[in-house]
Amino acid sequence: MKNYDAIVVGAGSIGVPTALALGAAGLRTLVLDMRPSPGQGDNKHAIGGIRATHSAPAKIVACERSLQIFSTWQETYGDDIEWQKGGYIFPVYRETEETVLKGYLPVQQQYGLNIAWVGPEEIAAAVPGINRIDLRGGTIAPDDGSASPLLAINAFYRRACALGVVFRFKEKVSRLMVEADRVVGAVTDQGEYRAPVVIDAAGAFSGELARSTGCAIPVMPESHEAGITEPVAMFCPAMVVDLRPAPGSKNYYFYQNRHGQIVFCITPDPPILGTDTRSTSVFLPQCCSRMIDLMPRLKNIRVRRVWRGTYPMTSDGSPLVGANREIGGLIHATGMCGQGFMLGPGIGEVVARLATGSITSDDQMILAAFSPYRDLTCQEEALK
Repeated sequence: MKNYDAIVVGAGSIGVPTALALGAAGLRTLVLDMRPSPGQGDNKHAIGGIRATHSAPAKIVACERSLQIFSTWQETYGDDIEWQKGGYIFPVYRETEETVLKGYLPVQQQYGLNIAWVGPEEIAAAVPGINRIDLRGGTIAPDDGSASPLLAINAFYRRACALGVVFRFKEKVSRLMVEADRVVGAVTDQGEYRAPVVIDAAGAFSGELARSTGCAIPVMPESHEAGITEPVAMFCPAMVVDLRPAPGSKNYYFYQNRHGQIVFCITPDPPILGTDTRSTSVFLPQCCSRMIDLMPRLKNIRVRRVWRGTYPMTSDGSPLVGANREIGGLIHATGMCGQGFMLGPGIGEVVARLATGSITSDDQMILAAFSPYRDLTCQEEALK
């Protein structure tokens, strides 16, 4: 069959949970991806953090739903996706970050987040071995956590297949078909598929996909590196985020997964634009310097490997989610700025309701905040 109710381009962190939600809504759904299996793009480069601890209400609400799905998945469907309720901790060493984080607390608590500012003793107890020199305190959000991107994406994929979603791998979408200013399907290197709704979940390739319709969207790929250590005894399952800038990096974060391995990453500054995913000689010494400064006890742990992926970035650090105004039936769910894994299940349900015309008041708020046509000059400063 080559006629569907909806086509999703991309079988990654956004595309698979979106297809799952579309299948659950009863839509005959096709997912197209140029890679051989789900999650083989940037999903496999994700480090696994999942938080609702954002400063923007739209992200808070979307990720609260994602957290519900991740945290109950094994109980509901039986798949162990290595969910770990470790929380997120933002230690603070400077007045600048203290002012910013305390300023976000009223909004975060208004939207139901379990988060509080605590003193240095509580931070030191939650992160054993943290550098206590100049430690002022920080925020702790205990309900956030982590999961395995590989196990989660495959669990979502199997559930989507059980609901009748069709996945076609090793098919690169060359263009979207448009007739009378409406999308009518997609063309791949193996054929044509028709549907009145097409969801762009192509991540770093979304700009190229949009150009095939004559449209332009402000999504640019940016390279980020991460690493993982050998396993050690569990001492800190929380994601620890140091917001201080340092030479070559905007911030630094790490957590310990269920196997005891420490997964770590930085946000490069200045950004590294492009789709180059080759590891560099710069990342490891740069990141390890930050790691040992924050947690001196980590200095003797051996690094197992490093890797590099791409973030589909927007200029204000928030996703592009919503209907294209120029091409009817085309819905964008892209530009997740490195947060696709944590946003995926929540955003997938919003997109499915948009496609079926059943959006809620929360959806309206999310779609307004993430509109591809919003003012892109206002940035979520601290908690991107």
